[in-house]
Amino acid sequence: MTGDTLRAGAPPRQLRRARVAVATCFFLNAVFYANIVPRLPEIKADLGLSNSSLGAALAAVPLGALLAALSAAVFIRRFGSGRVASYGLVALGLTLVGVAVAPNWPTLAAAFLVAGALDAVIDVAQNAHGLRVQRLYGRSILNGFHGVWSIGAVSGGLLGAAAAGLQIPLVVHLGVSAVVFGAGALLAFRAMLPGPDDDDREPAELSGEQAAPAPAVPRRRTAVLALAALGVLAACGAFVEDAGASWSALYLRTELATGAATAGLGFVALQGAMTVGRLTGDRVVDRFGQRRVVRAGGLLIAAGMGLALAVPSVASTLAGFALAGLGVATLVPAVYHAADELPGLRRGTGLAVINWLLRIGFLLSPPVIGVLADLTSLRVALLAVVAAGVGALLFGRVLPRAAAPS
Repeated sequence: MTGDTLRAGAPPRQLRRARVAVATCFFLNAVFYANIVPRLPEIKADLGLSNSSLGAALAAVPLGALLAALSAAVFIRRFGSGRVASYGLVALGLTLVGVAVAPNWPTLAAAFLVAGALDAVIDVAQNAHGLRVQRLYGRSILNGFHGVWSIGAVSGGLLGAAAAGLQIPLVVHLGVSAVVFGAGALLAFRAMLPGPDDDDREPAELSGEQAAPAPAVPRRRTAVLALAALGVLAACGAFVEDAGASWSALYLRTELATGAATAGLGFVALQGAMTVGRLTGDRVVDRFGQRRVVRAGGLLIAAGMGLALAVPSVASTLAGFALAGLGVATLVPAVYHAADELPGLRRGTGLAVINWLLRIGFLLSPPVIGVLADLTSLRVALLAVVAAGVGALLFGRVLPRAAAPS
């Protein structure tokens, strides 16, 4: 079925099935890793690891992602984004079983390294196919996929916690997860859009190797500069998201002297607001455009966290993290969409590069804020989140005004 036929709306059932399939991949991608997080203390105890040893093993996840992210474009061009996402999820599930049976630290670190590499490739592929479906819909739907990912992360965490509470052996837990969720990924592949990823693009939208004759070097130079600006914008999003995951509980506990239960609410506030923002963001983006929404989100991040740090209290801090989560909700999907539409780049290249730059942002954020906190205080260090909001406000100008081609 060609893109022209689908744009005409016949038959819409295939598009709806493809949309559900992509949402399934986003959900499963989040479930797989979140499923193992509640059982990390058990893994640490079984292998007799120290905190630093476990941290070093977990660091293999972003390292593997950085090593593999740029290869995603090659796999997509060779096998198609739908196949790469679906079969990659199957491989991810099997790799995490390797975590359960790892007899020592090197094997554990190797399993996490492969898992990080697969996650990066899957992430690019599922976004590429989601953007393909979005182009055929003619309106923004990518934010909804990222909202489903957030739901999957919460679901996976609850599933892992339940398995730990029931004392289900780790290998049984992750083995069953690999079989059940892997089967779901294979079923999702059957509903993906057929044909090469460029089938749905208009001739003017095609990437460098298929586009109409134009000066190749200037176009690629412009694309590289645009990717650099989009990379900075993605890094701003990484700093905001990581602040909630890595530092919100510590800030509430040490700077505001809250209890352990209250300290965990900072992450819940940011993640919950971000999920709501992603599930509702497509309509907002369709109405106001990506550029305006992301820049307004940057203002929301800076104002919310600025108020929380200027007037420190539990209520203002939770409100600040919630506003930051709402502000950052559509940022990463918007950057992915803009990178995928850049002219002068081969199919999948823009997405792969942005995914790589985004992961660098997530890798740099914890040590940067940690060093600043040691030199000053965590309250001062979290001004980096305010700066990230200002960065989103400024660099959001590189985004297109429209949400998706009609």
